[in-house]
Amino acid sequence: MEEIFRTNDPVKLSYAEHLLMEAGIEYVVLDQHISALEGNIGAFPRRIMVKELHAVRARRALVDLT
Repeated sequence: MEEIFRTNDPVKLSYAEHLLMEAGIEYVVLDQHISALEGNIGAFPRRIMVKELHAVRARRALVDLT
């Protein structure tokens, strides 16, 4: 798995997930539970991970977010 996006912003995270779904790219969001435990103050960014063979396509899909 390769990290393609990291953010503390829940809106950007939601939009990134939407873009990946539209592109048909499977992904996993890491660190959601730690964010909930710390009270959603934004101390721990959430990370989107994809399989390495989809990383280039995923980055292209998210190019407008960075």
